[in-house]
Amino acid sequence: MDAADVFTTLSIELKPDPSRTVIRPFSFGYPAAFADGRAPRPRVVAERLMALDPQMRQRMLGLLNEAMRARHRRVDEVFLRRFDEVGPTLGITVEAACDRLLLGAYFSQEYAFESAALFNPSIVALPDQDRDDDSIAFLLSLRGVGEGHISSVTFRSGTWDGLDSLVIDPPSPQGVPPRIEQDDDGGWVRLRSDDSEDISETVIFPILPSQRQGVEDLRLVRFTDHDGTESVIGTYTAYDGRDARAEMLRGIDVRTYEMRPLTGAMAGYKGMALFPRRIDRQFVMLGRQDNENIWLLRSDDLHDWAQGEIILRPRFPWEFVQIGNCGSPIELDEGWLVFTHGVGLVRGYCVGACLLDKDDPAKVLARTPSPLLFPSAEQRGGYVPNVTYSCGALLHRRRILLPYAIGDEYTAFATGSVDDLLSAMC
Repeated sequence: MDAADVFTTLSIELKPDPSRTVIRPFSFGYPAAFADGRAPRPRVVAERLMALDPQMRQRMLGLLNEAMRARHRRVDEVFLRRFDEVGPTLGITVEAACDRLLLGAYFSQEYAFESAALFNPSIVALPDQDRDDDSIAFLLSLRGVGEGHISSVTFRSGTWDGLDSLVIDPPSPQGVPPRIEQDDDGGWVRLRSDDSEDISETVIFPILPSQRQGVEDLRLVRFTDHDGTESVIGTYTAYDGRDARAEMLRGIDVRTYEMRPLTGAMAGYKGMALFPRRIDRQFVMLGRQDNENIWLLRSDDLHDWAQGEIILRPRFPWEFVQIGNCGSPIELDEGWLVFTHGVGLVRGYCVGACLLDKDDPAKVLARTPSPLLFPSAEQRGGYVPNVTYSCGALLHRRRILLPYAIGDEYTAFATGSVDDLLSAMC
């Protein structure tokens, strides 16, 4: 079978929605050259507010409530928690709850986390599949881009029957900020989404300094350890505006997550994806450490990655510039199925695939000589033209559901047969 005929594109598309917002922290200060000899800017702002007539502060509170309560649940709790975070640094005493709430709002911002783009999807089956039919329930992660080209992670849920019937659950109109807990050494951050009533409300926005400009391209995997413990783990790219590094998200339960950086010589790069189980008692990853080839990494420690080797190099014209993974490998009877991206003419991104040996994934058994998905004539525009890209696919009864991004702007879906895909490899 020709590679271009393996997948059938579905009619469902997910587009950016600027009406979906989340309340996130807002910080400000003076430029370093103008800070000497002045009181901290947050204190100045707080003193300005507290110098207002109490009746004026009450009117301000009424306007704030009218605007925010219509769009966000329990918004007073969010602003009061924000005051608890910044209050000790202000150097003033604030006794009234209404004033604490106002000050919390001054140090918060409403952020449209997917106003510009909703793309680079990843997908995993949900742990509990208590269903009466043959469909499978899944969790879909997406990269949302908002003001300042800052990337966050947002989610959707849905079901797929293994054929062409795909249902994406309607998202909540709002986002909910997680409660943030950080260890004293800064090694990990725990995110508690206790206030989310639906997975689509959970938004993971930049928290650590390493993520200042974005949490990008989460690659999810259902990981089963050698003792049978299952967990949802994701690797993502943290970007601070200059440097990128790999970090890890681990689901503790359906509402609690931990984020922590990866260490080691192989970790300071984009595009790492974890295998769904250990091989020879080691954790195994794919990456593109040199921005050209696909690397295989092995480690005894899930969070430290020091060694790797190149296993796949550009071979065909559509991948002459670069080849990388499109998410975590999928285990088949025949081996490890890996979706790949290739970069070719005019920096065009196409999606292909390869098959790795199950016992020794450093061995490449086969690969697609031509792309499976590529920008069509009507899809060559977008925020970044000529791009099709994915961060993961879902297997169900020898069928593949492949969510993919178009033009770094929106998300589409395609389905295909594993047997047809393998027949298109050489």
